[in-house]
Amino acid sequence: MKIRFVKLKPRCLTPRRQTEGSAGCDLCACLSEPYTLRPGETFTVPLGFAAEIPPGYAGFVFSRSGLGSRRGVVVAQGVGVIDSDYRGEWMVPLRNLGQEDYVIAPGERIAQVVFLPAAPGEFVQAEALSGTERGHGGFGSTG
Repeated sequence: MKIRFVKLKPRCLTPRRQTEGSAGCDLCACLSEPYTLRPGETFTVPLGFAAEIPPGYAGFVFSRSGLGSRRGVVVAQGVGVIDSDYRGEWMVPLRNLGQEDYVIAPGERIAQVVFLPAAPGEFVQAEALSGTERGHGGFGSTG
């Protein structure tokens, strides 16, 4: 799938997959200078570009596994969602869950985006729902 994008800032790096088997494209910080992310802090990192996701898809922004597991720096809301009709600058809010400061370097790979089908849903009120084996069983109800 081809994703059209425009660079909004000269230092923006083009998102890209690191290997042929990579599911996501790495997203790089578009900063003019390093930023120190303190423990417990959230900082929204600009990426310096806008993009056009095809209708029927969305971009899902995930933490980079090494950054999260080794340093505790993760996408702040868990997973970010970029809708196909969004045309503004892409940004990633990062949160430092670690115990030490983390310095985000200009051009550093900070997150990854995976493009997945996103079927539009519309809630329709009903009098009742169909039955299932699980029924009303909530968290942990299946073991």
